[in-house]
Amino acid sequence: MLLEGLRTEVLDAAIQCYKTNLIQGTAGNISARDRKTGYVLITPTGMRYETLTPADVVVLDVQGTVVDGGRKPSSETPMHTAVYRACEHVMGIAHTHSIFATTFACLGRAIPPVHYLIAVAGGSVPVAEYATYGTPEMGANALRAIGNGKAVLLRNHGVLTIGGSVGEAVNVAATVEYIAQIAYQALLLGTPEPLPEGEISRLITKLATHGQPVPSRA
Repeated sequence: MLLEGLRTEVLDAAIQCYKTNLIQGTAGNISARDRKTGYVLITPTGMRYETLTPADVVVLDVQGTVVDGGRKPSSETPMHTAVYRACEHVMGIAHTHSIFATTFACLGRAIPPVHYLIAVAGGSVPVAEYATYGTPEMGANALRAIGNGKAVLLRNHGVLTIGGSVGEAVNVAATVEYIAQIAYQALLLGTPEPLPEGEISRLITKLATHGQPVPSRA
């Protein structure tokens, strides 16, 4: 099976999103790009994630043409491939319908920088203009709105996050939902205090060195 390891990684990421309620039912989709071939691997459309196997993950070229796999790819394939074509550094994408972040998307309201972990997404999470799902316009709108960040709200729809791997994209999606819930609750209680100007840049620098160093391979 072509790119079995990365297919498994995409499926594992999708199941993680499903189990943590970032994905609802069959809505939402996960993809990754293979560094060597440039192929895009994406979850299939209209199938429940708990029933999938790695063979159900579809392999495409960056234009969206199926290269390998017996399933129909996600209906949001045009959005995923548009991002990959435009952003060479992106190796993973998560499109979720998480409740609190999608609430902000339905309000047409950016998620404000009320907690330091917003730096994981690159700062405040902006809102893209509305477009019908599954259309090239949806990807174009997301690209215009996301800027240098790693997350964007899709108006009246959901969330799109990107990363240097599919695992990073999923982590950004989970963090965005966490911040969205905090922001929502803070707004119910009063007026949340945003982070000071310039703090996001400092946080992004600090987070870049957070965690354990990757051991060298002799």
